[in-house]
Amino acid sequence: MNERISDKIREIEEHLEQLEEIKPDYLKDYIQDFKIRAACERLTEKIIEGIVDLAFLIIKEKNFDSPENDLETFDILLENNIIQEKLAKKLQDAKRMRNILAHEYGKVNDEIIFYSIKEELGNDVMDFIRAIKVIL
Repeated sequence: MNERISDKIREIEEHLEQLEEIKPDYLKDYIQDFKIRAACERLTEKIIEGIVDLAFLIIKEKNFDSPENDLETFDILLENNIIQEKLAKKLQDAKRMRNILAHEYGKVNDEIIFYSIKEELGNDVMDFIRAIKVIL
């Protein structure tokens, strides 16, 4: 496996572990503790940035067509049978969420962010990593 790809996977997994350690069990706790909320949001940004970077690395490694933007990376991986459509859409949604967190396009909805962190992000990211490992 390409060393840059391996390093990126390790980095993403490390951020997921860190998020797992600090994320609260309940929405109320998430909303009330701005330090936890800020740390969770930052780790979420880093995880999503990592999966986009990983997608670009795979596209380059496999000599697929270059994407015009970050969201298109997941379409290219879908078209080349690396990931399934459902996962591609979830990862694109994650990228959009990251943009909201990073650039505050509109008001951040703490309930949506919490649900994503609590229920979806880890599973989707690990599904993505597993799909990548299969092809390498």
